[in-house]
Amino acid sequence: MKRLPDTELEVMKALWAKGEAAARSELEEALRDRGWATNTVNTYLARLCEKGFVSCEKRGKANWYTPLVSQEDYLQFESSTVLDKVFGRSLKRFVASLAQGDGLDDAQVAELQNYLDELKEGRK
Repeated sequence: MKRLPDTELEVMKALWAKGEAAARSELEEALRDRGWATNTVNTYLARLCEKGFVSCEKRGKANWYTPLVSQEDYLQFESSTVLDKVFGRSLKRFVASLAQGDGLDDAQVAELQNYLDELKEGRK
């Protein structure tokens, strides 16, 4: 898997939000606030097809797009990549960088602690 440019990731997010196959026109509507022309959306969808992130099926006159990579799989890949490249696989350094300044409030720290406790319990 390869990291997606932000523009293509926005298209994938719109497709994941649909939860199933979506017509190009539906994706254009979901991405309308971006101000992209139809050709721009078509270009991003073609690139995502070439990269193996989506499939395209012709249904009548419309192209329908189905995600081939789940949002969960992509998030796992992206997270691992950032952790490897930026933090040398150190979760402590990652969390420390978030905590500097006003990066994490008390509620977020508690949420993280609860999640770590759940992970620890699940490994017993």
